[in-house]
Amino acid sequence: MRTGFHEDLDRISDDLVQMATLVGTAMSRATIALLDADLQLAESVIASDTDIDTIRDQVDELAVDLLARQQPVATDLRMVVTAMQMSSSIERMGDLAEHLAKVARLRYPDHAVPPELREIFVQMSKITQDLAERVAAAIADKDVTAAEEIEKRDQELDELHRQIFGILVDPSYTSGVEAAIDATLLSRYFERFGDHATSVAYRIVYLVTGRRPNAEIGD
Repeated sequence: MRTGFHEDLDRISDDLVQMATLVGTAMSRATIALLDADLQLAESVIASDTDIDTIRDQVDELAVDLLARQQPVATDLRMVVTAMQMSSSIERMGDLAEHLAKVARLRYPDHAVPPELREIFVQMSKITQDLAERVAAAIADKDVTAAEEIEKRDQELDELHRQIFGILVDPSYTSGVEAAIDATLLSRYFERFGDHATSVAYRIVYLVTGRRPNAEIGD
């Protein structure tokens, strides 16, 4: 029974890694849809969010089943509960990619991102892709050091988020109010993606060390 239990835990870990990989791809594709006004790509990102949701449901169902059948305690219990928390955060990361794609679809055939902000959003996209890759690797390897690096990358995303606000309030900004509202919302989606990646990183540290982080990410 214990062998089967740990095989199920490995399966949950593999599913979490797959989810992280999928949300990274979704963010990259959603950003391209935004920058290029690519309606077909935006629609594909929106449709693919159900794949992430399905894996999240599988993780939660298996975790609940393990709790019921195995009644784990101590470290094993921490592993199961933490996995459910991580799946929730990663699923929300996927939702944020879907939100980006929906903005691209809403503004089509226009571009949702004003020209003066294009390069910053490209940078934000690269960081979110890197964050997703780091999350997947940290989960797979139970790597505390890698998990702690995630928060540092998230801080870079926060700085870009602040830069966007600086540009929008500068007198030289000329792209209009609607574009400014869109840019503010889009930047917030990227920033929240980083927050949820950091939340997953905190869970990994707790899973491996039993040490609770000093801060948590809100919903």
